[in-house]
Amino acid sequence: MSTITTNIKGIRDIMRKDTGVDGDAQRISQMVWMLFMKIFADKEEEWEITIDNYESPLPESLKWSSWAADEEGLTGEELMTFINNELFPTLKELDIVSNPQAKIIRSVFEDTYNYMKNGTLFRQVINEINKIDFNSTNERHLFNDLYETILKELQSAGSSGEYYTPRAVTQFMVDTIDPQLKETVLDPACGTGGFLTCAIDHKKSLVKNQKDEAALQATIRGIEKKPLPHLLCTTNLMLHGFDVPAVRRDNLLSKPYADWGSKDKVDIILTNPPFGGVEEDGTETNFPQKFRTKETADLFLALIIRLLKDGGRCAVVLPDGTLFGEGVKTRIKEELMERCNLHTIVRLPNGVFNPYTSIKTNVLFFEKGTPTKDVWYFEHPYPTGVKSYNKGKPIHIKEFDLEKAWWTDRENEKYSQYAWKVSAQEIKDRGYNLDIKNPHQASDDLDKPEVILEKYSATTEKVNSIQEEIIRVLTEALK
Repeated sequence: MSTITTNIKGIRDIMRKDTGVDGDAQRISQMVWMLFMKIFADKEEEWEITIDNYESPLPESLKWSSWAADEEGLTGEELMTFINNELFPTLKELDIVSNPQAKIIRSVFEDTYNYMKNGTLFRQVINEINKIDFNSTNERHLFNDLYETILKELQSAGSSGEYYTPRAVTQFMVDTIDPQLKETVLDPACGTGGFLTCAIDHKKSLVKNQKDEAALQATIRGIEKKPLPHLLCTTNLMLHGFDVPAVRRDNLLSKPYADWGSKDKVDIILTNPPFGGVEEDGTETNFPQKFRTKETADLFLALIIRLLKDGGRCAVVLPDGTLFGEGVKTRIKEELMERCNLHTIVRLPNGVFNPYTSIKTNVLFFEKGTPTKDVWYFEHPYPTGVKSYNKGKPIHIKEFDLEKAWWTDRENEKYSQYAWKVSAQEIKDRGYNLDIKNPHQASDDLDKPEVILEKYSATTEKVNSIQEEIIRVLTEALK
């Protein structure tokens, strides 16, 4: 077992003894903010060398080296008093005007809390964290691997449509979109930063000098509305060499659709927006009448179309329900095909998002600026002998070699069992139903229960919409 994995396991075991930490979510939140402080301390050592006249945003007494680095330092009640009465209140109110690093810390701690109550156990956790050197390249890479484990441990994940995107899917989407050095990349629902860090790694091969590095750091943007994923993402980007990660705590759906202008538009969007989740009452009123719904994924798709520059490219994960859904979903798909070239839909099989959900998903690839003429479909097959993916046997990036080979050779007969093309006109004639089965394979007589339920929900939504329209017409007539 690697050293850092041993450290993290030791930290979790200590926290389980503390009566103030209740459940996985609190334990992970507690662990991550403490790791963030240690990472920030290690980064400051680096910045003092690489940044001329570097000034720390932290008062001397709040630096990790002052209160945490000495294993015989503050402990017990004295430590807890310092954490609760000095450290947290000050970090939440740091002056962000004069120091860019202060903005990072304040955004991280605005909605972060200290759950631990036992100062002796707190000191034991600190001492475990001090064993990790985040200026070590090996330790950084090992820590990045732990993000998957951390998120998978959140047993509540998926309850609001939040699903961890398997690394293989993320890698395939980034490789296929192929972001160039100076192209702006946005994930409007970035979670812990999987798409952003993958895009960073992809772009790093293009960095040749300091000017290129500055271009890289200026072109990666993320938005995340929840505190814990935002904290994880910020930390993750810092470990990827970003001095001031452009990761904002916000909900893009809460801003009026009409307010997004040319200065907000980006070259590339890579994302897996929450699906199955429902937005707060009133959020839908930020959108034009034809796009109004409480379904999170639908609102994000409408917004993505708005935020792309002409010529901009997108890869987005969406559930089957978006493909066959009617009502608002139909109008958004019509907007998508009229304003963008929806050139490819990769249909993923069951189990890709296990253990969070068994809902079948798709990756949509499109480019803004010209209407869709044809849509190519590619059905991703299971590897030989595999009937479904699971936690122990997830989808692997090598499996996407098939799609990558087909991508530039689409008419080749050897891919015909997986790929088929449908004209935009046929899709329009189908009422913009994009749920088109593989014509080269025998279809099941009956859809899976979750698909039937989705179709039932979509039909119910359509019926409700018709009822509301009838009531509106009758009300107008009675007037």
